[in-house]
Amino acid sequence: MASKILIIGACGQIGTELTTALRKIHGVNNVIASDINTRKLDLVNSGPFEIIDAKNFNAIKDCCKNHNIDTIYLMAALLSATGEKYPMEAWDLNMNSLFHVLNLAKGGTIKKVYWPSSIAVFGPTTPRENTPQHTICEPTTVYGITKQVGERWCEYYNKKYGVDVRSIRYPGIISHKAMPGGGTTDYAVEIYHEALKNGKYECFLSENTSLPMMFMDDAIKATIDLMTVDSKALTIRSAYNLSAISFTPKEIFKSIKSQLPEFTITYKPDFRQAIADSWPSSIDDSIARKDWNWKHRFDLDAMTAEMLKALKKRYD
Repeated sequence: MASKILIIGACGQIGTELTTALRKIHGVNNVIASDINTRKLDLVNSGPFEIIDAKNFNAIKDCCKNHNIDTIYLMAALLSATGEKYPMEAWDLNMNSLFHVLNLAKGGTIKKVYWPSSIAVFGPTTPRENTPQHTICEPTTVYGITKQVGERWCEYYNKKYGVDVRSIRYPGIISHKAMPGGGTTDYAVEIYHEALKNGKYECFLSENTSLPMMFMDDAIKATIDLMTVDSKALTIRSAYNLSAISFTPKEIFKSIKSQLPEFTITYKPDFRQAIADSWPSSIDDSIARKDWNWKHRFDLDAMTAEMLKALKKRYD
């Protein structure tokens, strides 16, 4: 019998492309997309879609029973910058939605859970260079706090109740298909759009702020690879460190300028600078590479070429 998958938060930056990728693998009718609204009509009309509030346990449970769901990808969350503006809403959404799906798995309604963590679990006391899998985690944002606590609950439910829950600490994700949703690494998406639309960009981080990043294609591949590997191979049930490339605003500017010579940049750091300064500049993901053979494919220049190629079609 084919796996039946529910994606909660399917209209988000990662959820949009994850839905498409999973439907190619499992078949359109075996992947149910859901979100709190129908703002992305192309995704809504591309296959089965349900309006679900991730904070509503009964709505999730009813959807699982109606569609015989065995796997949930919980992608709904308030991200770092937005979470600082609405801290209680971020805590409510990010934590209660996780408990809902973990409890559905604990109760046997579903068999497998994917829940994304983030480099936001780290903080200013974390080693910034080549941050290890097991290290100090003292996050300074509400978003990071919810991810740190969520990691602990995921590991607890796995050890205590045998729940098959899997997670990745995503770095900044860069995509041309969906706009970012309020994160501190959003500049690395915005800069491509502005380069093509206006030929200039004002960056909200300083020029030498190095952060771990990843092209969306690699993020989707990592997510699916982790979810398809044999459970016995996994040694981490909190969240795996994941890495691809690290760069600064100055370096991404140079990469874009090599293809768009007239492009210019200015810097005006805002409150997101303090958030970025509390995060690592590079990540050690050797355990992911060992446990499930993770390999990234895109470096900075390859990503720039893909981003500009895709976005030029939009702005020409």
